[in-house]
Amino acid sequence: MEQRQFGTTGLKVSVLGLGAGQVGAESLSESAAGTLLNRALDGGITLVDTARGYGLSEERIGRHLAHRRNDFILSSKGGYGVEGVEDWTPLVIRRGIEQALQRMRVDWIDIFHLHSCPLDVLKQEDLLGALDDAREAGHIRVAAYSGENEALAWAVDSGRFGSVETSVNLADQWSRHRVLPHAIERGLGVIAKRPIANAAWRFTQRPVGEYAEIYWERLRTMDLEAVRDQAGLEWTGLALRFSAYAPGVHSVIVGTASLGNLDQNLRLVEQGPLPLDVLTWIESAWSQHGQEWPGEV
Repeated sequence: MEQRQFGTTGLKVSVLGLGAGQVGAESLSESAAGTLLNRALDGGITLVDTARGYGLSEERIGRHLAHRRNDFILSSKGGYGVEGVEDWTPLVIRRGIEQALQRMRVDWIDIFHLHSCPLDVLKQEDLLGALDDAREAGHIRVAAYSGENEALAWAVDSGRFGSVETSVNLADQWSRHRVLPHAIERGLGVIAKRPIANAAWRFTQRPVGEYAEIYWERLRTMDLEAVRDQAGLEWTGLALRFSAYAPGVHSVIVGTASLGNLDQNLRLVEQGPLPLDVLTWIESAWSQHGQEWPGEV
């Protein structure tokens, strides 16, 4: 598994990371969650990304990976959801990090994101100061922001964050074109979420009300079926390799509860970048249709 320098943070991350949201689902058994988490690390994945809002995810990471703490980079998110504390306040940052450390049975979190808060909240100096304090105390190593559009652009330009997490996929390229060039210049680490566009292609008809609906509509508009067929690629391979090798991206996180899907993703990223003619076709389709499409929050 290719390991990349994570901007100028001093960290190194695998090109494929594990999005641990589905690991937190109560429908997944405890033993299955433990097997999946350890299989990911055994396969060369060194970035595990979770969040306070991902069900049992943080607790399960603690139970099954705490003994392997030096084998991976731990990324989490917060800013909300602490009982008895107002969201998006310095106190919720402090207590949220303290509770995350306890749940994951670790002494530090490598990357801690403010999780999709709006721009007016993001600019609050006391909130940013709480992240600075957590970093100085050694509770986190990198202060980060996870989000899209104008808030993401502000975070990258602010000088207050060491990394960002944003959507980068075939149908969601706002940040790839408008923000990631600035992130490269400033030495920020970049985690790409939703690299397989919520697997929108699995629906034969518009999935009204589904998480993948917007991406389904965009992919239909871009009409990438021909280039996929010409290249002889399955949708997941086309999407994952596009995102993993996009300029400025250090790691793509894919969420799964399936060992089969995990193993498939490991194989796909090892195939390297897409051919130049395929990338040219995708870029042309985006230029024609996607210029005004915002990032999906």
